[in-house]
Amino acid sequence: PDGESLSIADTRSKNRLQFKFDQVFPPSAGQDAVFDEVCDFVQSALDGYHVCLFSYGQTGSGKTHTMQGSGNGAMRGIIPRAVEQILAQAKSLKSQNWTFQLRASFLEIYNEDLKDLLATLNKGGSSNSKGRIQKLAIKRNREGKSFVEGLTEHLIETSDSAIGMSQLEELMASAARSRSVASTKMNAQSSRSHSVFMLHLHGVNEASGAIVHGALNLCDLAGSERLDRSGAGSDMKRLKETQAINKSLSCLGDVFNALATGASHVPYRNSKLTYLLQDCLSGDGKALMFVNLSPTFASSNESVCSLRFAQRVNQVELGKATKHIEYSGR
Repeated sequence: PDGESLSIADTRSKNRLQFKFDQVFPPSAGQDAVFDEVCDFVQSALDGYHVCLFSYGQTGSGKTHTMQGSGNGAMRGIIPRAVEQILAQAKSLKSQNWTFQLRASFLEIYNEDLKDLLATLNKGGSSNSKGRIQKLAIKRNREGKSFVEGLTEHLIETSDSAIGMSQLEELMASAARSRSVASTKMNAQSSRSHSVFMLHLHGVNEASGAIVHGALNLCDLAGSERLDRSGAGSDMKRLKETQAINKSLSCLGDVFNALATGASHVPYRNSKLTYLLQDCLSGDGKALMFVNLSPTFASSNESVCSLRFAQRVNQVELGKATKHIEYSGR
């Protein structure tokens, strides 16, 4: 009732467990209510911060729906709403002498390999099925910041929001066609990979000479699975996928545990997911996590595990984020 508390029946102990978070959304909450909660967080990217938003939870709990949604109306998810907000803000800031450039990328981490979900698109957004798939690698630049070598970037029009949103729709449609999905007993369209939508923002103020570099990473994590429920153990390919998913989610948990306890070593390099997002998780940036729960009684054990994980994450303090702003000589 207070929007922050949640109770769930523990089928093992027969007790009701109580949890408290920054915000709890009931099943009746719409996509607009969810985005309203994170719109200030999205704004931070435009201000020059590196921010990351995760959706975490068991398979079939609605993570992809939360992040991407469907259609052009009320069911749109966080990715299109975030880009729409940034385009509106960029247009508004023109009156204050700001000019922004947006570049979008979309990748997946499948069995610990990086795959460019937009590799078959030309720079203009048209399909290129003959495009050569380049092997991707996570590298560090001179400033020690991570980037993905070989990942394609696509400009999103900022002067006309309608064109910009149309370009985004094409990028998302292309990524959806390329992403690794399969049918399991738990989910007819189960994501078999983590996907990361990356938006790089470069803003210049002609009056003051200020230059900002922001980044928005929106992550749709593959769902944690129990083999006895998903049925993935009967198929060697699905089994390998499940093992890779669960291992990388475990590595993410190890990173958050190390951050929560103030450990001297944080194992970012143990998985591609945490290594890719190290900048956002290491105190340099901002991070926020959604935990999606399946409302069924049969999923209560997995829901309890997800909530306990979320409880640990909620105790992590990343420290003061760095605003990436510089001033050109005038």
